[in-house]
Amino acid sequence: MSVITEKTSRPSTTVWVALLLLSVGTISAYSLVGINQALLFLIGGALGMTLYHASFGFTSSWRVFIKERRGRGLRAQMIMLALAVLLFFPALSAGELFGNPVKGNVSPVSMSVAIGAFIFGIGMQLGGGCASGTLYTVGGGSARMVVTLLFFCLGSVIATSHLDWWFNLPHLAPISVIDQFGVAPAILLNLILFAVIAFITVKMEKKRHGSLETVSTSQIHGWKRFLQGPWPLILGGIILTLLNFATLALAGKPWGVTSALALWGAKAVSTVGIDVSSWHYWQQAGNAKALNSPLWQDVTSMMNFGIMLGALLAASLAGKFAPNLNIPKRSLIAAVIGGLLLGYGARLAYGCNIGAYFSGIASGSLHGWLWLICAFTGNSFGVKLRPFFFPGEKPQPEKLSSC
Repeated sequence: MSVITEKTSRPSTTVWVALLLLSVGTISAYSLVGINQALLFLIGGALGMTLYHASFGFTSSWRVFIKERRGRGLRAQMIMLALAVLLFFPALSAGELFGNPVKGNVSPVSMSVAIGAFIFGIGMQLGGGCASGTLYTVGGGSARMVVTLLFFCLGSVIATSHLDWWFNLPHLAPISVIDQFGVAPAILLNLILFAVIAFITVKMEKKRHGSLETVSTSQIHGWKRFLQGPWPLILGGIILTLLNFATLALAGKPWGVTSALALWGAKAVSTVGIDVSSWHYWQQAGNAKALNSPLWQDVTSMMNFGIMLGALLAASLAGKFAPNLNIPKRSLIAAVIGGLLLGYGARLAYGCNIGAYFSGIASGSLHGWLWLICAFTGNSFGVKLRPFFFPGEKPQPEKLSSC
């Protein structure tokens, strides 16, 4: 078992900048919208810090398993989902949580989901991240991921121009396993599926390597480790689930990411004279209201801002905030293409790895499982494309986290 040593240093200027922006954002959200919006902004900050310190990347976990059959990241996701269904299913069945009405992310099972998730999966590997991954790496100082994020927004708004066509492709009505089977059977069914997936990763990893991947240890402990990281991967998944559950309680819906990116893109292109309000997507009541309202009133936007600032704080505390503008040309092209695919695919699939996969499965939506299958297939295809854009990439597992 190896030991990781970390450098420690005094808080940098960016630590104080991150704390200042988080404080200003919280006070502003409270003043302009209310206490729930302020709390959701802070939850976004906690999500960003967790994602960064735990290195909880869906994209890297899937790539490592596809290329090297190392399944630690996938098993952490199954533990995260298992805890999520245990928390979410009873609340969603009751229709309320702590006295507030709640509703899950239950969407149609459709061709648009299958195609969109596949496209999104390719984008994950070319863009270098998923939806949450893009946000927290941007906050952590990755200049390349800023490019991915910009084109993620552009791809999202392009998709909204003709979503009505995609959504009219063959589809089934939204299917909730909670409604179909009841809470207890639905939980049991999901837990069995998570266990089967985890078991398959263990068998495949042992077959390839003879044993499971050893976990590195850290010499940093206590509060210093909490502030500077790294956090155990499984702990990161547990915290993400608890924060998602808190989001459900405060917002009345689970955590999502990409609807805000479509909104940001729509507002941006509107400034150059493109009338997105005439598009069917932006004429729907909720989307029209968001388009015509300030961003601070949009829950998902505020949480996304919080994620980036939380990651900025985490990276600064860890002494790793060091933006690098020297981006290879092919990597830059991959960021552009990947961002467009991420944005376009997310809208077709009713969400991303968070809204459709994590929150979708936590909501008991069958479309979340369809998303998982098709997105994983897309990732497999995207991994095969990576050597062209990243010729120097070594065929070895990426570091996911330390514990």
